Amino acid sequence: MKKILFYTLLCVPLSFGSCDLFKLDNYEEPAETLQGEVVDIATGEPVLTDQGSEGIRVRLTELSWTGVETPTHNPDFHCMPNGTFQNTKLFKGTYNIRLDGPFIPLVRKDGNGVLLADETQTMEISGVTQVKFEVQPFLKVEWVSEPSVSNGKITARVRVTRAVSEADFRAKIEPMGNYEASFFNVTDIQLFVSYSSSVGYRARDDRWSGKLEYTGSAFSTELGKTVTIQSVGTIPSGRTVFIRAAARINYATETHKRYNYTEPLEVMIP
Repeated sequence: MKKILFYTLLCVPLSFGSCDLFKLDNYEEPAETLQGEVVDIATGEPVLTDQGSEGIRVRLTELSWTGVETPTHNPDFHCMPNGTFQNTKLFKGTYNIRLDGPFIPLVRKDGNGVLLADETQTMEISGVTQVKFEVQPFLKVEWVSEPSVSNGKITARVRVTRAVSEADFRAKIEPMGNYEASFFNVTDIQLFVSYSSSVGYRARDDRWSGKLEYTGSAFSTELGKTVTIQSVGTIPSGRTVFIRAAARINYATETHKRYNYTEPLEVMIP
C-alpha cells in the first residue's frame, strides 16, 4: 500500500509539469498586409526590376518590441518586375521599411559608419497599408521600336539614358568613401529571352539571351542613341517567347550590381 501511494505522489508533479506541453499556441496568425511601389522621383514612372537578388530587395524591421536594442529584420523579399511589392503575412506593429536596388542607396554611411542619409520609411502597419518610395534610378532603359524576327533570331532596338546626373550621383556616393569615377560607367546591355513572362536575369534562357559588353567609359557616346541588340542561337519556329532589355552601371548596392529594365514583350517566332 505504501508503494502504491509513493508512485501516485511521484506522478502528480510530473502531471502538473507536463501541462505546458499541451498548451495551445493562441497567438493570432500574421494577417496584416503591406503594399508598396517604387517610382522614379523625377518622372513618377515605376522602377522596373527583376524578381531576385539582382532586383529590388525589401527589408522590414519590426520596431514594436520594447527592450530590444538591436531588433532583427524580417526575412527579406523582393519587388515584382513591375516595381511593386506586397507582403500579406505581417503582424500588426511599427516597421522600418528599407529598399535596396538599382538606384541611389536610401541608407548612406561614410567609411566610419557615420550615418549620412536615411531615406527609409518607418510606419505603422495595420490592415492593408500602402507605401510609395520615390528613388533615383541609375538608368532608364526603353524599347525604341517593336522587335523583329528573322531565321529564329530576335533583333531589338533599345535606348539607354541616365536617370540621375553624374553630379548628383557623385555628390551622394562619394561621401560614402572609396569613390571611383568608373562607378558611373555602363558595363553591359542584356537582351534576356525566356519562355516565362517573368523573363529577366533570374528567368532567362542562355541559349538565346544576347548581350553587349563595354569597357571603361566606352558606352558614354551611345547614351540616348538607338542601340541594336540580337538574341543568340536559333529559337525554334512556332514558339512564343518573352524578352526584356536591361542595363547596369559599375556600381554595387549591397554587393549587387543591379539592372534597370524595360517592360517585357511577347514575341512569336514564325
